[in-house]
Amino acid sequence: QAQVTESGGGLVPAGGSLRLHCSAPTWSFRDYDMGWFRQAPGMEREAVACIYASGRREYYAESVKGRFTISRDNTENTLHLQMNGLKPEDTAMYYCAPAVCEQNIQAPAHTKWGQGTQVTVSS
Repeated sequence: QAQVTESGGGLVPAGGSLRLHCSAPTWSFRDYDMGWFRQAPGMEREAVACIYASGRREYYAESVKGRFTISRDNTENTLHLQMNGLKPEDTAMYYCAPAVCEQNIQAPAHTKWGQGTQVTVSS
């Protein structure tokens, strides 16, 4: 797996929205289930959402259900995360990567993480 690039993070007030983007300039992830993950300072990295390679199924962490929506455009080789109703506890660095996309979303072993994009939600 080669590098991915995440963007779209920022500082927003609680209740605000952001749309994150992920691209892979040097490889095609159209054949991979993909996911978004996040890591807050001092915390373990956790899964947020994932989507099948076909785009036909998605899974979400309980903490973001109903607020976040994952999507992908395989023709553009991009992955997105629409985040609405943001809460201070959503503050973290967000990463995209191939995912084991099922109820218990996981990143494969030896995942090569990108730089991430910082999301900060003020109270």
